[in-house]
Amino acid sequence: MTKLLIVDDEQIEREGLQAILRKGFPDLIVEQAKNGKAAVQLAEELRPDLILMDIKMPGMDGLEAIEIIGQKDPGIKFVMVTAYDTFEYAQRSIKLGVIDYLLKPSKASEIVATVGNALKRIEEERMSREASRLQRDALRKVLPVVETDIVTQLLFDHVHEVHLGELVGLLGASPSNGKFAMNVLLPAGEEGMYSAIKGKIRSLGSGWVGALYGRQIPIIAFRDPGRSFRAQAMSIARELLGLAKPGAEAGWFVGIGNACESLGQIRQSYQEALVASMDPALPVKYRFYEDTPVLEVARDGYSAKQLEKQFFDRVRLGDWARMDADVTEFIRRYENEGADLLQAQQRVLELLWIASRALLELGVEVDTPLFSFQSRDYRQLRSETRLLLDRMRESFEEHPGLLRPDTIQQIKKFVIEHSCEDISLELIGRKFGSSPFYISKLFKEQLGVNYIDFLTECRIEHAKKLMSDPEKSLKEITFEVGYHDPNYFSKVFKKTCDVSPTEFRRTLLGQRG
Repeated sequence: MTKLLIVDDEQIEREGLQAILRKGFPDLIVEQAKNGKAAVQLAEELRPDLILMDIKMPGMDGLEAIEIIGQKDPGIKFVMVTAYDTFEYAQRSIKLGVIDYLLKPSKASEIVATVGNALKRIEEERMSREASRLQRDALRKVLPVVETDIVTQLLFDHVHEVHLGELVGLLGASPSNGKFAMNVLLPAGEEGMYSAIKGKIRSLGSGWVGALYGRQIPIIAFRDPGRSFRAQAMSIARELLGLAKPGAEAGWFVGIGNACESLGQIRQSYQEALVASMDPALPVKYRFYEDTPVLEVARDGYSAKQLEKQFFDRVRLGDWARMDADVTEFIRRYENEGADLLQAQQRVLELLWIASRALLELGVEVDTPLFSFQSRDYRQLRSETRLLLDRMRESFEEHPGLLRPDTIQQIKKFVIEHSCEDISLELIGRKFGSSPFYISKLFKEQLGVNYIDFLTECRIEHAKKLMSDPEKSLKEITFEVGYHDPNYFSKVFKKTCDVSPTEFRRTLLGQRG
Protein backbone atom coordinates (compact mmCIF):
# COMPACT_ATOMS: atom_id res chain seq x y z
CA MET A 1 0.00 0.00 0.00
CA THR A 2 1.08 3.59 -0.61
CA LYS A 3 2.39 5.45 2.45
CA LEU A 4 2.47 9.20 3.03
CA LEU A 5 4.17 11.23 5.76
CA ILE A 6 2.99 14.71 6.79
CA VAL A 7 5.71 16.90 8.32
CA ASP A 8 4.67 20.18 9.99
CA ASP A 9 5.47 21.82 13.32
CA GLU A 10 1.85 22.93 13.76
CA GLN A 11 -0.43 20.12 14.90
CA ILE A 12 -3.57 21.76 13.55
CA GLU A 13 -1.99 21.86 10.09
CA ARG A 14 -1.05 18.19 10.31
CA GLU A 15 -4.48 17.11 11.50
CA GLY A 16 -6.20 19.19 8.86
CA LEU A 17 -4.09 17.69 6.01
CA GLN A 18 -4.60 14.17 7.35
CA ALA A 19 -8.38 14.58 7.50
CA ILE A 20 -8.51 15.88 3.93
CA LEU A 21 -6.26 13.08 2.63
CA ARG A 22 -8.10 10.30 4.46
CA LYS A 23 -11.32 11.47 2.85
CA GLY A 24 -9.77 11.87 -0.60
CA PHE A 25 -7.66 8.68 -0.49
CA PRO A 26 -9.23 6.11 1.90
CA ASP A 27 -6.59 3.44 1.15
CA LEU A 28 -3.63 5.72 1.82
CA ILE A 29 -1.53 5.06 4.96
CA VAL A 30 -0.86 8.45 6.56
CA GLU A 31 1.61 9.22 9.37
CA GLN A 32 2.75 12.51 10.98
CA ALA A 33 6.05 14.03 12.14
CA LYS A 34 6.20 17.31 14.11
CA ASN A 35 9.59 18.54 12.86
CA GLY A 36 12.48 17.85 10.50
CA LYS A 37 14.46 15.67 12.92
CA ALA A 38 11.43 13.51 13.70
CA ALA A 39 10.75 13.23 9.95
CA VAL A 40 14.25 11.87 9.29
CA GLN A 41 13.82 9.20 11.99
CA LEU A 42 10.27 8.22 10.97
CA ALA A 43 11.15 8.08 7.26
CA GLU A 44 13.72 5.35 8.01
CA GLU A 45 11.10 3.25 9.79
CA LEU A 46 8.06 3.98 7.63
CA ARG A 47 9.77 4.14 4.20
CA PRO A 48 7.01 6.43 2.85
CA ASP A 49 6.36 6.82 -0.86
CA LEU A 50 5.48 10.51 -0.51
CA ILE A 51 6.27 13.20 2.07
CA LEU A 52 4.42 16.52 2.45
CA MET A 53 7.19 18.66 3.93
CA ASP A 54 6.69 22.03 5.60
CA ILE A 55 9.65 24.29 4.96
CA LYS A 56 9.66 26.70 7.92
CA MET A 57 10.19 24.63 11.08
CA PRO A 58 12.34 25.24 14.19
CA GLY A 59 15.65 23.38 14.38
CA MET A 60 16.09 21.33 11.22
CA ASP A 61 14.05 22.98 8.48
CA GLY A 62 12.20 21.15 5.74
CA LEU A 63 14.88 21.49 3.05
CA GLU A 64 17.57 20.07 5.34
CA ALA A 65 15.29 17.14 6.16
CA ILE A 66 14.54 16.56 2.45
CA GLU A 67 18.26 16.48 1.65
CA ILE A 68 19.05 13.93 4.39
CA ILE A 69 16.05 11.70 3.63
CA GLY A 70 16.66 11.90 -0.12
CA GLN A 71 20.27 10.77 0.28
CA LYS A 72 19.19 7.72 2.28
CA ASP A 73 16.26 6.82 0.04
CA PRO A 74 16.29 8.50 -3.41
CA GLY A 75 12.99 6.87 -4.33
CA ILE A 76 10.90 8.96 -1.91
CA LYS A 77 8.94 11.81 -3.52
CA PHE A 78 8.43 15.20 -1.84
CA VAL A 79 5.75 17.88 -2.07
CA MET A 80 6.86 21.17 -0.49
CA VAL A 81 4.37 22.96 1.76
CA THR A 82 5.14 26.68 1.95
CA ALA A 83 3.66 30.16 2.42
CA TYR A 84 3.67 33.03 -0.06
CA ASP A 85 6.70 34.67 1.52
CA THR A 86 9.05 31.67 1.24
CA PHE A 87 9.56 31.43 -2.53
CA GLU A 88 13.29 32.00 -2.08
CA TYR A 89 13.44 28.30 -1.24
CA ALA A 90 11.90 27.22 -4.54
CA GLN A 91 15.16 26.96 -6.51
CA ARG A 92 16.88 24.88 -3.85
CA SER A 93 13.85 22.60 -3.45
CA ILE A 94 13.81 21.89 -7.19
CA LYS A 95 17.47 20.85 -7.04
CA LEU A 96 16.59 18.46 -4.20
CA GLY A 97 13.99 16.75 -6.37
CA VAL A 98 10.78 18.18 -4.93
CA ILE A 99 8.09 17.30 -7.48
CA ASP A 100 5.39 19.82 -6.51
CA TYR A 101 4.35 22.37 -3.88
CA LEU A 102 1.30 23.42 -1.87
CA LEU A 103 0.68 26.96 -0.73
CA LYS A 104 -0.56 27.76 2.76
CA PRO A 105 -3.48 27.99 3.09
CA SER A 106 -4.80 25.64 0.36
CA LYS A 107 -8.30 24.52 -0.47
CA ALA A 108 -9.12 20.87 0.14
CA SER A 109 -9.66 20.37 -3.60
CA GLU A 110 -6.17 21.78 -4.36
CA ILE A 111 -4.59 19.49 -1.77
CA VAL A 112 -6.36 16.42 -3.15
CA ALA A 113 -5.44 17.35 -6.75
CA THR A 114 -1.74 17.96 -5.94
CA VAL A 115 -1.37 14.80 -3.87
CA GLY A 116 -3.39 12.85 -6.46
CA ASN A 117 -0.95 13.89 -9.22
CA ALA A 118 2.01 12.91 -7.04
CA LEU A 119 0.47 9.51 -6.25
CA LYS A 120 -0.28 8.95 -9.93
CA ARG A 121 3.38 9.64 -10.75
CA ILE A 122 4.48 7.27 -7.99
CA GLU A 123 2.20 4.54 -9.35
CA GLU A 124 3.43 5.03 -12.92
CA GLU A 125 7.06 4.75 -11.79
CA ARG A 126 6.17 1.66 -9.75
CA MET A 127 4.56 0.05 -12.79
CA SER A 128 7.55 1.02 -14.94
CA ARG A 129 9.94 -0.58 -12.43
CA GLU A 130 7.82 -3.71 -12.37
CA ALA A 131 7.76 -3.84 -16.16
CA SER A 132 11.55 -3.41 -16.19
CA ARG A 133 11.91 -6.18 -13.63
CA LEU A 134 9.74 -8.51 -15.69
CA GLN A 135 11.75 -7.56 -18.77
CA ARG A 136 15.02 -8.34 -16.97
CA ASP A 137 13.61 -11.66 -15.76
CA ALA A 138 12.51 -12.54 -19.29
CA LEU A 139 15.92 -11.55 -20.60
CA ARG A 140 17.67 -13.69 -17.99
CA LYS A 141 15.58 -16.67 -19.08
CA VAL A 142 16.39 -16.16 -22.75
CA LEU A 143 20.13 -15.52 -22.30
CA PRO A 144 21.09 -19.23 -22.37
CA VAL A 145 19.23 -19.49 -25.69
CA VAL A 146 21.02 -16.36 -26.94
CA GLU A 147 24.37 -17.80 -25.89
CA THR A 148 23.97 -21.15 -27.67
CA ASP A 149 22.66 -19.44 -30.79
CA ILE A 150 25.59 -17.00 -30.86
CA VAL A 151 28.03 -19.91 -30.70
CA THR A 152 26.12 -21.79 -33.39
CA GLN A 153 26.00 -18.81 -35.72
CA LEU A 154 29.65 -17.89 -35.16
CA LEU A 155 30.96 -21.40 -35.75
CA PHE A 156 28.68 -22.48 -38.58
CA ASP A 157 27.16 -19.43 -40.21
CA HIS A 158 27.66 -15.71 -40.75
CA VAL A 159 25.89 -13.41 -38.30
CA HIS A 160 24.76 -9.99 -39.47
CA GLU A 161 26.82 -7.33 -37.68
CA VAL A 162 23.80 -5.77 -35.98
CA HIS A 163 22.75 -9.13 -34.58
CA LEU A 164 26.21 -10.08 -33.42
CA GLY A 165 26.90 -6.73 -31.76
CA GLU A 166 23.55 -6.58 -30.01
CA LEU A 167 23.48 -10.24 -29.00
CA VAL A 168 26.95 -9.93 -27.52
CA GLY A 169 25.73 -6.84 -25.70
CA LEU A 170 22.75 -8.76 -24.28
CA LEU A 171 25.13 -11.30 -22.80
CA GLY A 172 26.92 -8.47 -21.01
CA ALA A 173 30.30 -9.42 -22.43
CA SER A 174 32.31 -8.00 -25.28
CA PRO A 175 35.58 -9.93 -25.39
CA SER A 176 38.35 -7.64 -26.59
CA ASN A 177 41.51 -9.48 -25.57
CA GLY A 178 41.30 -12.35 -28.03
CA LYS A 179 39.51 -15.66 -27.86
CA PHE A 180 39.91 -19.32 -28.79
CA ALA A 181 37.67 -22.34 -29.35
CA MET A 182 37.54 -25.55 -27.38
CA ASN A 183 35.80 -28.83 -28.18
CA VAL A 184 34.74 -31.05 -25.27
CA LEU A 185 34.24 -34.69 -26.25
CA LEU A 186 32.13 -36.73 -23.80
CA PRO A 187 31.98 -40.51 -23.49
CA ALA A 188 28.82 -42.28 -24.63
CA GLY A 189 26.08 -42.01 -22.01
CA GLU A 190 27.56 -38.91 -20.36
CA GLU A 191 25.67 -36.34 -22.43
CA GLY A 192 23.89 -35.32 -19.21
CA MET A 193 27.10 -33.57 -18.12
CA TYR A 194 26.27 -30.72 -20.53
CA SER A 195 24.62 -28.64 -17.79
CA ALA A 196 27.59 -29.12 -15.46
CA ILE A 197 30.00 -27.99 -18.17
CA LYS A 198 27.88 -24.95 -18.95
CA GLY A 199 27.71 -24.12 -15.25
CA LYS A 200 31.48 -24.47 -14.86
CA ILE A 201 32.23 -22.11 -17.76
CA ARG A 202 29.70 -19.62 -16.37
CA SER A 203 31.28 -19.78 -12.90
CA LEU A 204 34.73 -19.23 -14.40
CA GLY A 205 33.38 -16.31 -16.44
CA SER A 206 35.58 -17.46 -19.26
CA GLY A 207 33.39 -17.97 -22.30
CA TRP A 208 30.21 -19.07 -24.07
CA VAL A 209 28.98 -22.64 -24.45
CA GLY A 210 27.25 -23.84 -27.59
CA ALA A 211 24.60 -26.52 -28.01
CA LEU A 212 25.35 -30.19 -27.35
CA TYR A 213 25.44 -32.21 -30.54
CA GLY A 214 26.27 -35.86 -30.56
CA ARG A 215 28.82 -36.10 -27.76
CA GLN A 216 30.56 -32.81 -28.49
CA ILE A 217 30.24 -29.39 -26.84
CA PRO A 218 31.76 -26.32 -28.53
CA ILE A 219 33.07 -23.50 -26.33
CA ILE A 220 34.26 -20.02 -27.26
CA ALA A 221 36.71 -19.02 -24.54
CA PHE A 222 37.85 -15.45 -23.81
CA ARG A 223 41.54 -14.71 -23.41
CA ASP A 224 42.77 -13.63 -20.00
CA PRO A 225 45.40 -10.94 -20.69
CA GLY A 226 47.04 -11.66 -17.35
CA ARG A 227 47.98 -15.24 -18.29
CA SER A 228 49.64 -16.99 -21.17
CA PHE A 229 47.33 -18.64 -23.69
CA ARG A 230 48.54 -22.17 -22.89
CA ALA A 231 48.34 -21.68 -19.12
CA GLN A 232 44.78 -20.36 -19.32
CA ALA A 233 43.58 -23.03 -21.77
CA MET A 234 45.13 -25.86 -19.73
CA SER A 235 43.49 -24.49 -16.58
CA ILE A 236 40.04 -24.43 -18.21
CA ALA A 237 40.55 -27.91 -19.69
CA ARG A 238 41.54 -29.35 -16.29
CA GLU A 239 38.52 -27.70 -14.64
CA LEU A 240 36.24 -29.32 -17.22
CA LEU A 241 37.93 -32.71 -17.02
CA GLY A 242 37.55 -32.53 -13.25
CA LEU A 243 33.77 -32.78 -13.73
CA ALA A 244 34.04 -36.36 -15.00
CA LYS A 245 32.37 -38.97 -12.82
CA PRO A 246 34.62 -41.63 -11.27
CA GLY A 247 35.16 -44.38 -13.79
CA ALA A 248 34.12 -42.26 -16.78
CA GLU A 249 37.29 -40.15 -17.06
CA ALA A 250 38.72 -42.20 -19.93
CA GLY A 251 36.12 -41.07 -22.46
CA TRP A 252 36.56 -37.33 -21.83
CA PHE A 253 38.76 -35.22 -24.09
CA VAL A 254 39.27 -31.51 -24.75
CA GLY A 255 40.63 -30.15 -28.03
CA ILE A 256 41.98 -26.59 -28.04
CA GLY A 257 42.22 -24.36 -31.12
CA ASN A 258 44.68 -21.50 -31.60
CA ALA A 259 43.95 -18.07 -30.14
CA CYS A 260 42.60 -15.43 -32.51
CA GLU A 261 41.87 -11.71 -32.27
CA SER A 262 38.33 -11.41 -33.61
CA LEU A 263 35.08 -13.36 -33.44
CA GLY A 264 35.20 -13.50 -37.22
CA GLN A 265 38.20 -15.85 -36.97
CA ILE A 266 36.70 -18.17 -34.35
CA ARG A 267 35.42 -20.69 -36.92
CA GLN A 268 39.00 -21.53 -37.88
CA SER A 269 39.94 -21.93 -34.21
CA TYR A 270 36.99 -24.27 -33.71
CA GLN A 271 37.98 -26.47 -36.64
CA GLU A 272 41.46 -26.61 -35.09
CA ALA A 273 39.89 -27.69 -31.79
CA LEU A 274 38.07 -30.50 -33.61
CA VAL A 275 41.30 -31.67 -35.21
CA ALA A 276 43.05 -31.51 -31.82
CA SER A 277 40.40 -33.81 -30.33
CA MET A 278 40.53 -36.40 -33.10
CA ASP A 279 42.43 -38.96 -30.98
CA PRO A 280 40.73 -39.17 -27.54
CA ALA A 281 42.80 -42.24 -26.62
CA LEU A 282 45.81 -40.06 -25.75
CA PRO A 283 46.96 -40.45 -22.11
CA VAL A 284 46.71 -36.67 -21.50
CA LYS A 285 43.03 -35.81 -21.94
CA TYR A 286 43.52 -32.49 -23.70
CA ARG A 287 45.58 -31.38 -26.67
CA PHE A 288 46.38 -28.11 -28.43
CA TYR A 289 46.04 -27.91 -32.19
CA GLU A 290 49.59 -26.64 -32.40
CA ASP A 291 50.72 -29.92 -30.81
CA THR A 292 48.94 -32.16 -33.35
CA PRO A 293 50.92 -33.84 -36.12
CA VAL A 294 51.20 -31.60 -39.15
CA LEU A 295 49.63 -32.85 -42.37
CA GLU A 296 52.49 -32.59 -44.83
CA VAL A 297 50.50 -31.42 -47.83
CA ALA A 298 51.56 -27.78 -48.14
CA ARG A 299 52.58 -28.15 -51.76
CA ASP A 300 51.53 -26.18 -54.83
CA GLY A 301 49.89 -23.59 -52.59
CA TYR A 302 47.63 -26.22 -51.04
CA SER A 303 47.88 -25.92 -47.24
CA ALA A 304 46.99 -28.33 -44.47
CA LYS A 305 44.39 -25.90 -43.14
CA GLN A 306 42.72 -25.71 -46.54
CA LEU A 307 42.54 -29.49 -46.67
CA GLU A 308 41.06 -29.71 -43.16
CA LYS A 309 38.43 -27.08 -43.95
CA GLN A 310 37.60 -28.82 -47.22
CA PHE A 311 37.05 -32.10 -45.41
CA PHE A 312 34.73 -30.47 -42.87
CA ASP A 313 32.69 -28.91 -45.66
CA ARG A 314 32.53 -32.13 -47.70
CA VAL A 315 31.12 -34.08 -44.73
CA ARG A 316 28.61 -31.39 -43.78
CA LEU A 317 27.31 -31.35 -47.35
CA GLY A 318 27.33 -35.14 -47.62
CA ASP A 319 29.57 -34.90 -50.69
CA TRP A 320 31.14 -38.34 -50.31
CA ALA A 321 32.09 -38.71 -53.97
CA ARG A 322 34.34 -35.64 -53.82
CA MET A 323 35.70 -36.74 -50.45
CA ASP A 324 36.68 -40.05 -52.00
CA ALA A 325 38.34 -38.17 -54.86
CA ASP A 326 40.20 -35.89 -52.41
CA VAL A 327 41.54 -38.80 -50.38
CA THR A 328 42.52 -40.71 -53.54
CA GLU A 329 44.43 -37.65 -54.79
CA PHE A 330 46.04 -37.27 -51.37
CA ILE A 331 47.29 -40.88 -51.46
CA ARG A 332 48.44 -40.51 -55.09
CA ARG A 333 50.66 -37.57 -54.13
CA TYR A 334 52.44 -39.60 -51.48
CA GLU A 335 52.82 -42.55 -53.86
CA ASN A 336 54.23 -40.40 -56.69
CA GLU A 337 56.75 -38.82 -54.33
CA GLY A 338 57.89 -42.21 -53.09
CA ALA A 339 56.94 -41.37 -49.51
CA ASP A 340 57.21 -43.97 -46.75
CA LEU A 341 54.03 -46.10 -46.79
CA LEU A 342 53.62 -46.09 -42.99
CA GLN A 343 53.86 -42.29 -42.92
CA ALA A 344 51.30 -42.02 -45.74
CA GLN A 345 48.92 -44.34 -43.87
CA GLN A 346 49.19 -42.17 -40.74
CA ARG A 347 48.47 -38.99 -42.72
CA VAL A 348 45.43 -40.56 -44.38
CA LEU A 349 44.21 -41.67 -40.96
CA GLU A 350 44.42 -38.10 -39.71
CA LEU A 351 42.17 -36.98 -42.58
CA LEU A 352 39.66 -39.69 -41.70
CA TRP A 353 39.74 -38.52 -38.07
CA ILE A 354 38.80 -35.03 -39.28
CA ALA A 355 35.86 -36.54 -41.17
CA SER A 356 34.72 -38.48 -38.09
CA ARG A 357 34.82 -35.30 -35.95
CA ALA A 358 32.73 -33.50 -38.57
CA LEU A 359 30.20 -36.36 -38.47
CA LEU A 360 29.95 -36.09 -34.69
CA GLU A 361 29.31 -32.38 -35.19
CA LEU A 362 26.19 -33.39 -37.15
CA GLY A 363 25.15 -35.75 -34.37
CA VAL A 364 26.21 -38.87 -36.31
CA GLU A 365 27.85 -41.37 -33.95
CA VAL A 366 30.81 -43.16 -35.57
CA ASP A 367 33.66 -45.20 -34.22
CA THR A 368 37.09 -43.62 -34.47
CA PRO A 369 38.40 -44.80 -37.87
CA LEU A 370 41.39 -47.12 -37.55
CA PHE A 371 43.25 -49.32 -40.03
CA SER A 372 43.05 -52.95 -38.93
CA PHE A 373 46.59 -53.63 -40.15
CA GLN A 374 49.57 -51.98 -41.78
CA SER A 375 49.11 -51.73 -45.55
CA ARG A 376 51.57 -53.69 -47.69
CA ASP A 377 51.38 -51.31 -50.63
CA TYR A 378 49.58 -48.20 -51.86
CA ARG A 379 46.91 -50.23 -53.65
CA GLN A 380 45.92 -51.83 -50.36
CA LEU A 381 46.02 -48.44 -48.62
CA ARG A 382 43.55 -47.06 -51.16
CA SER A 383 41.29 -50.07 -50.72
CA GLU A 384 41.28 -49.91 -46.89
CA THR A 385 40.74 -46.16 -46.94
CA ARG A 386 37.75 -46.49 -49.25
CA LEU A 387 36.31 -49.14 -46.93
CA LEU A 388 36.56 -46.80 -43.92
CA LEU A 389 35.02 -43.95 -45.93
CA ASP A 390 32.15 -46.21 -47.00
CA ARG A 391 31.41 -47.08 -43.38
CA MET A 392 31.27 -43.40 -42.44
CA ARG A 393 29.07 -42.66 -45.45
CA GLU A 394 26.65 -45.44 -44.41
CA SER A 395 26.46 -44.03 -40.88
CA PHE A 396 25.78 -40.59 -42.34
CA GLU A 397 23.00 -41.80 -44.65
CA GLU A 398 21.37 -44.00 -42.01
CA HIS A 399 21.36 -41.36 -39.29
CA PRO A 400 17.73 -40.49 -38.42
CA GLY A 401 18.65 -36.90 -37.60
CA LEU A 402 19.56 -36.05 -41.17
CA LEU A 403 16.69 -34.16 -42.69
CA ARG A 404 14.56 -35.24 -45.62
CA PRO A 405 14.50 -32.79 -48.56
CA ASP A 406 11.05 -31.45 -47.59
CA THR A 407 11.86 -31.06 -43.89
CA ILE A 408 13.56 -27.69 -44.35
CA GLN A 409 10.23 -26.36 -45.64
CA GLN A 410 8.55 -27.70 -42.51
CA ILE A 411 11.18 -25.92 -40.42
CA LYS A 412 10.58 -22.71 -42.37
CA LYS A 413 6.84 -23.00 -41.64
CA PHE A 414 7.57 -23.67 -37.96
CA VAL A 415 9.77 -20.56 -37.69
CA ILE A 416 7.10 -18.39 -39.36
CA GLU A 417 4.39 -19.65 -36.99
CA HIS A 418 6.52 -19.36 -33.83
CA SER A 419 8.74 -16.36 -34.63
CA CYS A 420 7.27 -14.36 -31.73
CA GLU A 421 8.49 -16.99 -29.26
CA ASP A 422 11.98 -17.67 -27.89
CA ILE A 423 12.83 -20.21 -30.57
CA SER A 424 16.41 -21.18 -31.27
CA LEU A 425 18.33 -23.56 -33.49
CA GLU A 426 18.75 -25.85 -30.49
CA LEU A 427 14.97 -25.98 -29.94
CA ILE A 428 14.38 -26.59 -33.66
CA GLY A 429 17.03 -29.32 -33.59
CA ARG A 430 15.23 -31.10 -30.74
CA LYS A 431 11.85 -30.79 -32.45
CA PHE A 432 13.04 -32.15 -35.78
CA GLY A 433 15.54 -34.63 -34.35
CA SER A 434 18.69 -33.17 -35.86
CA SER A 435 21.79 -31.18 -35.02
CA PRO A 436 21.29 -27.40 -34.75
CA PHE A 437 24.48 -26.95 -36.74
CA TYR A 438 23.24 -29.18 -39.53
CA ILE A 439 19.94 -27.26 -39.63
CA SER A 440 21.83 -23.95 -39.73
CA LYS A 441 23.89 -25.18 -42.66
CA LEU A 442 20.89 -26.48 -44.60
CA PHE A 443 18.92 -23.31 -43.92
CA LYS A 444 21.56 -21.25 -45.71
CA GLU A 445 22.12 -23.73 -48.52
CA GLN A 446 18.48 -24.57 -49.34
CA LEU A 447 16.73 -21.29 -48.53
CA GLY A 448 19.58 -18.91 -49.36
CA VAL A 449 19.32 -17.03 -46.07
CA ASN A 450 20.77 -17.39 -42.57
CA TYR A 451 18.41 -18.74 -39.92
CA ILE A 452 18.72 -15.65 -37.73
CA ASP A 453 18.12 -13.30 -40.68
CA PHE A 454 15.01 -15.27 -41.64
CA LEU A 455 13.73 -15.16 -38.05
CA THR A 456 14.36 -11.40 -38.01
CA GLU A 457 12.48 -10.96 -41.28
CA CYS A 458 9.45 -12.79 -39.83
CA ARG A 459 9.49 -10.67 -36.69
CA ILE A 460 9.88 -7.38 -38.53
CA GLU A 461 7.00 -8.19 -40.91
CA HIS A 462 4.83 -9.04 -37.91
CA ALA A 463 5.87 -5.77 -36.24
CA LYS A 464 4.89 -3.77 -39.33
CA LYS A 465 1.38 -5.23 -39.20
CA LEU A 466 1.04 -4.45 -35.49
CA MET A 467 2.18 -0.85 -36.04
CA SER A 468 -1.01 -0.16 -37.98
CA ASP A 469 -2.83 -0.28 -34.62
CA PRO A 470 -2.29 3.16 -33.01
CA GLU A 471 -3.37 1.79 -29.63
CA LYS A 472 -0.30 -0.42 -29.35
CA SER A 473 2.91 1.13 -28.03
CA LEU A 474 6.27 0.27 -29.59
CA LYS A 475 7.29 -1.36 -26.32
CA GLU A 476 4.24 -3.66 -26.47
CA ILE A 477 5.03 -4.48 -30.10
CA THR A 478 8.66 -5.25 -29.16
CA PHE A 479 7.59 -7.96 -26.71
CA GLU A 480 4.76 -9.22 -28.89
CA VAL A 481 7.04 -10.00 -31.86
CA GLY A 482 9.59 -11.85 -29.72
CA TYR A 483 12.21 -9.30 -28.64
CA HIS A 484 13.06 -8.48 -25.02
CA ASP A 485 14.82 -5.16 -25.45
CA PRO A 486 13.12 -2.18 -27.18
CA ASN A 487 16.50 -0.64 -28.04
CA TYR A 488 17.63 -3.84 -29.73
CA PHE A 489 14.33 -4.07 -31.62
CA SER A 490 14.73 -0.47 -32.79
CA LYS A 491 18.27 -1.07 -34.07
CA VAL A 492 17.31 -4.27 -35.87
CA PHE A 493 14.26 -2.60 -37.41
CA LYS A 494 16.28 0.37 -38.65
CA LYS A 495 19.00 -1.90 -40.04
CA THR A 496 16.39 -3.97 -41.85
CA CYS A 497 14.05 -1.20 -43.06
CA ASP A 498 16.42 1.82 -43.26
CA VAL A 499 14.05 3.82 -41.02
CA SER A 500 13.35 3.74 -37.30
CA PRO A 501 10.13 2.12 -36.01
CA THR A 502 8.84 5.58 -35.02
CA GLU A 503 9.44 7.01 -38.51
CA PHE A 504 7.91 3.95 -40.20
CA ARG A 505 4.83 4.14 -38.00
CA ARG A 506 4.41 7.89 -38.55
CA THR A 507 4.46 7.35 -42.31
CA LEU A 508 2.15 4.33 -42.08
CA LEU A 509 -0.48 6.05 -39.95
CA GLY A 510 -0.16 9.25 -42.00
CA GLN A 511 -0.91 7.36 -45.19
CA ARG A 512 -3.92 5.70 -43.59
CA GLY A 513 -5.22 9.06 -42.40
